[in-house]
Amino acid sequence: MSRALINKYNIAGPRYTSYPTVPYWNNGTFSLEYWKDSLVRSFKESNSEEGISLYIHLPFCESLCTFCGCNKRITKQHSVESPYISAVLKEWQLYLELFNEKPVVKELHLGGGTPTFFSPENLSVLINGILKDSVLAEDHEFSFEGHPNNTTKAHLQTLYDLGFRRVSYGVQDYNETVQKAIHRVQPFENVKRATELAREIGYTSVGHDIIFGLPFQNLDHVRETILKTKTLLPDRLAFYSYAHVPWIKGNGQRGFSDSDLPSAALKRSQYELGKELLAEVGYHEIGMDHFALKTDALYRSMETGALHRNFMGYTASKTQAMIGLGVSSISDSWYGFSQNVKRIEDYYKLLNQDIIPVYRGHILNEEDLIIRRHILNLMCGFKTEWHQDNLYFDELPETLIRLKEMEADGLLNRNSNSIEVTEKGQPFVRNICMAFDLLLQRRQPDTQLFSMTV
Repeated sequence: MSRALINKYNIAGPRYTSYPTVPYWNNGTFSLEYWKDSLVRSFKESNSEEGISLYIHLPFCESLCTFCGCNKRITKQHSVESPYISAVLKEWQLYLELFNEKPVVKELHLGGGTPTFFSPENLSVLINGILKDSVLAEDHEFSFEGHPNNTTKAHLQTLYDLGFRRVSYGVQDYNETVQKAIHRVQPFENVKRATELAREIGYTSVGHDIIFGLPFQNLDHVRETILKTKTLLPDRLAFYSYAHVPWIKGNGQRGFSDSDLPSAALKRSQYELGKELLAEVGYHEIGMDHFALKTDALYRSMETGALHRNFMGYTASKTQAMIGLGVSSISDSWYGFSQNVKRIEDYYKLLNQDIIPVYRGHILNEEDLIIRRHILNLMCGFKTEWHQDNLYFDELPETLIRLKEMEADGLLNRNSNSIEVTEKGQPFVRNICMAFDLLLQRRQPDTQLFSMTV
């Protein structure tokens, strides 16, 4: 890839796990009652046919990783586990009261924070509490994020017995200098142990998360990490760009300076090197920054056109309704988004008043729904079309004008009623989506809201 293209298109832009993106939610027209109505509508339309997804945010970590932009609470006091689980189950009960039938749970994911901060016994209490008032879909998929340093055989076995078949481990990078900079020191042996334990128990999909563009990281570090990863051959990989957003309060990313980060050109070289090494052993690129072996469900979903993207990233299937439980969790009814309060104390206070702890959100209008579909099409399939009336929007001509320069640069091909991202353009799919993002185009931010696209 030419340095000129990288310099030209390396601008701040969303990762498009939603549309509208969170900074452009219209909180002025949002209310908890509107959110409930949108969720009930979605539930009635889809529960019996496809079920719902659940994301549960477990925010506690014993130490702060300075690359992380997630909502977390740093503590070594494990007495916080039981009160938090009780609160999550209370929130779940408040949602259950909205529905006229038991929810069919198709997907459930434990994220964080560090889900394996919690003891296996407490995780069992949590999952059993969720499932006792639910119906399991036949093709359900349960997954969790594990820390290689503290994921034990008991964690893996307990969750396996509860129906979990997929685990992803945060690796980031194996170089000691990089690990110390991001305050995430974990030897390869720990990742190897955790990966092999999961396979011995019977997990059908083991994933690793690897980040490029980290402080002090060079091409040799990426090569070393990918070569070690290839010896374990995880079923899928998230190989993504470090999002440097130190302006987000409390995320710890001020532990190093901007000058410690690789340049945009070096970051892209890191990705291309990793991609090349992964292809040698049969990994296929999935959407943006994801890879999978042909035997993994993520690859099969790409082949069948079922690949989906939401606040959990790429998923092998979709549900119209996704409920987020726990502090800062985001829910999606397709017709609306909502986000829970971020402070644990506020979360507990609202639940004690029998209030679903939402503090902001967005109800999508007809234009939003059309643009959302186009951006999903581009992010999941690298193409979109508008020959059907329900995918045409009034500002499409202006959008196509914005795409002309990208077309001239060879990033996409345009037909009369469609566009398709070229292989050359796939690294810039976020930029292409930005041309469709009408809210972003109408109101360009005065300050940087997003990470850089390259």
